[in-house]
Amino acid sequence: MPAMQTNAQRPTVSVIIPARNEEACLGDCLHTLVAQSGLAFEIIVVDDHSTDRTREIAQSFPEKKVCVTEASPLPAGWTGKNNAVTTGARQARGEWLLFTDADTVHLPGSLARAVAEAQENDADLLSYSPEQIAVTFWEMATLPVVFAELARQYPPSVVSDPTSPVAAANGQFILIRRESYEAVGGHAAIAGDILEDVALARAVKRSGRKIRFRYAPDAVRTRMYRNYRQLRDGWTKNLALLFPRPGGLAAKTLALWAIPWAALSVAYARHGWWWVGIYFVTFLYLAIRIKRANSTLGGEVLGAVFGMPMFAYLLSRSNRAHATGSVTWKGRTYSDNPHSDKTSTDKPSSDKTRLLTTDN
Repeated sequence: MPAMQTNAQRPTVSVIIPARNEEACLGDCLHTLVAQSGLAFEIIVVDDHSTDRTREIAQSFPEKKVCVTEASPLPAGWTGKNNAVTTGARQARGEWLLFTDADTVHLPGSLARAVAEAQENDADLLSYSPEQIAVTFWEMATLPVVFAELARQYPPSVVSDPTSPVAAANGQFILIRRESYEAVGGHAAIAGDILEDVALARAVKRSGRKIRFRYAPDAVRTRMYRNYRQLRDGWTKNLALLFPRPGGLAAKTLALWAIPWAALSVAYARHGWWWVGIYFVTFLYLAIRIKRANSTLGGEVLGAVFGMPMFAYLLSRSNRAHATGSVTWKGRTYSDNPHSDKTSTDKPSSDKTRLLTTDN
């Protein structure tokens, strides 16, 4: 079946990819998407005013398979990603909309399986948490801790429970019925939210519609950040909005990390070798705590030794950046909005952010 149907045939899925300076990964993403089979789909790449080869790479694919469009001028109060995906959604013709990021890689047949999974579970929104590809030291050490804590804050089984108010989604893969998307106002209704994925999930769940959320290494993989600076800035943008009390969690994480090392120090200083037992027991607890991230044993060890203090640092940095209005991402700066909604019980509101400056 061809990747994009003729104008007389409506595609089942419209795949929408917002792309801002994504020359390092967009080609790999598109190669895996154009090769999907089993249903009719179209691919729309929204170039979000890139200054690198992003548009050139997207246009190197046949036009009948990949449609390339330019994001609308950024309106006041909108985040760049919300503006880009809204541009793509306006052009989409599919019964389902898949919002996915340029840094994802999609396994063969995963698109058709995702639609079938959503239909079988009567889900209006299906979101996958991708398998995380970690290459550099700080990726391998930090990501297991971050995703373990996210799994603790937003357990997939709880998110997928219609009776629970907890809602979440991963913006790297959100499949949503077009009818449901439009009914909740789409991304235009959450225009200023940095955490647009969680905000969209909350809107869908509050409307009484069903969410399905799970870890999906069988469907999609991603390498989110390719160096330390990207990792630092990306999690600085997000972490304080993902956890209700980021400062307290940072302190707790640092204290938990310090216990086994304090025990080892006492054992060395006093030759009280039973302290070594305390060290091993507490270190094992840390590794088990990180196991929720579906990481390797090596990732759990690196996370317990180096990732936990790094996570505490990033939480504190994110908390401080949001408090001072110095959150920056891809040439855009965000600040607090005095009209934020602070009544949420399932996550801290990301409505508290608004765009200060546009493209630099």
